[in-house]
Amino acid sequence: MSKKDVRRPDLKNIRKLQVLMILGYALIVIGAVLLVSLLAMRKTDEVLKNKVINLTSSLNVQMKLNMDSYLSRMETIAMLAFGEEQAYTYDATDPDNDEYEAINTEKVITEKLFSLCIMENFVDYGIVYRNNRTVGKISNGTMTLFGDRMFTELSSMISRPRTNDGWAAGYNNDYKRIYYVKQVHDNAVLFISFYASELDAVFDNPETLSDMEITLVDSDYNMIYSERSDEVGSPLPEALRTRIEGRSSASVMDNDYLVTVNNCGEWYVVCSIPTSIILNEKNEMQWFIYATATVAMLLAILLGLFFSYRITNPIMRIVSTLDTKASADLLTGVFNKRTFEEYAGNCLENSLGSERRALIIIDIDNFKGVNDTLGHSGGDKVLERTGQILREIFTEDDYLGRVGGDEFCVLVNSGVNIADAENYKDYIAYKCEQLCETFRSTYAGSDSSYKISVSIGAAVSPGNGRTFSELYAACDKALYESKRVGKDTYRFSDVTVQPAAESEGEL
Repeated sequence: MSKKDVRRPDLKNIRKLQVLMILGYALIVIGAVLLVSLLAMRKTDEVLKNKVINLTSSLNVQMKLNMDSYLSRMETIAMLAFGEEQAYTYDATDPDNDEYEAINTEKVITEKLFSLCIMENFVDYGIVYRNNRTVGKISNGTMTLFGDRMFTELSSMISRPRTNDGWAAGYNNDYKRIYYVKQVHDNAVLFISFYASELDAVFDNPETLSDMEITLVDSDYNMIYSERSDEVGSPLPEALRTRIEGRSSASVMDNDYLVTVNNCGEWYVVCSIPTSIILNEKNEMQWFIYATATVAMLLAILLGLFFSYRITNPIMRIVSTLDTKASADLLTGVFNKRTFEEYAGNCLENSLGSERRALIIIDIDNFKGVNDTLGHSGGDKVLERTGQILREIFTEDDYLGRVGGDEFCVLVNSGVNIADAENYKDYIAYKCEQLCETFRSTYAGSDSSYKISVSIGAAVSPGNGRTFSELYAACDKALYESKRVGKDTYRFSDVTVQPAAESEGEL
């Protein structure tokens, strides 16, 4: 034998050992891939369920906040009627009324109520007296529905003794309208009504959870609002009711449904989605992993890398997207109300007593006119531009949030090194003037109905308050003053909060 022939068996053994090592490594990798795949699917299932539950709960809370904000705004508009003194002092049942003066008085009140009625798509906006005499806008449908028991029936809708007002729906099984009633005096009630379909804007379902069904139900679990208009007035499906009945705030997930509920006064916001829809993406991913694991018998190393990418990357991308949408206002890109209040509250709570912070509330003037004239797409463009303006004027250290339909809020963190209170106030005033001027230059035009400005209220911590609620209340009063003097301006709060040590010393 030649040396060459001697070496051949060794070469064959080495190649054989190499193949065995590759096969062994491949079997180990395949086994590891299968094991990791099983563990990953279990973990994915657990994480996905928890994330969906948390995000659905956050959505429900956001819908509740939207509803609370909407009802509060309706109550505020109703209360504007009392800006006319005769609206709450006049009594149509007084036998001593002079007929001529009564007619003139009712005319004045009616004109006031009609001017307020156009602020929203109200069906009714009027005052009803004990003798069923009315002023304001009262629709024929309402007159027919209540008949000569209008005062009595409306008075029975007052469910909050402390404030002498209340909300109601489903009168005489008519769920098309929602009523707000406020007692004026012993012989008169003020009420407004609007169609339940107006709540479409309140319960705007995010695209991420487009299959989620959102309903508003009364204390008897009859649907006041549903995205399916034909369901309004019907009882909440038994499958959903049994899961949430008797609970004011809860999330329930089983093999059939994920249901969340939050109370909104005497009503409840209910969000529901079949579990099969939630887990559909997970099930598709599961079969994909199993199929890919089989192919990994031949391409163990390459497919192992592929597994890591396909398992980890899509899940992280989905979770990141859902988390962002849960904390951000999708239209403007700033924080939504819940996230802003949480971040701002924590920031103020952790601030040192010597540090200065400022809270600014920005309310867009004439915003309703934009929606009425240019449609909601025009209004959306104004809101998007507002978010851009806020990011241009304020720094990355400042918190920006949308806290209402056309109301924005800023917690100013920048400028905290300005020790002198007056200089810091000048800094905030400069920012407010920048906002006003930017809106003037951005939305100036020959047609005044298209002009848009902002009214601003500002409060400085610690002088005007130390907590978020204190600063917000102070800002709100300042904003009201800006509106009162003619809009397109800013005002600082004149509220003064004593230091904690001084307050304790006085007790």
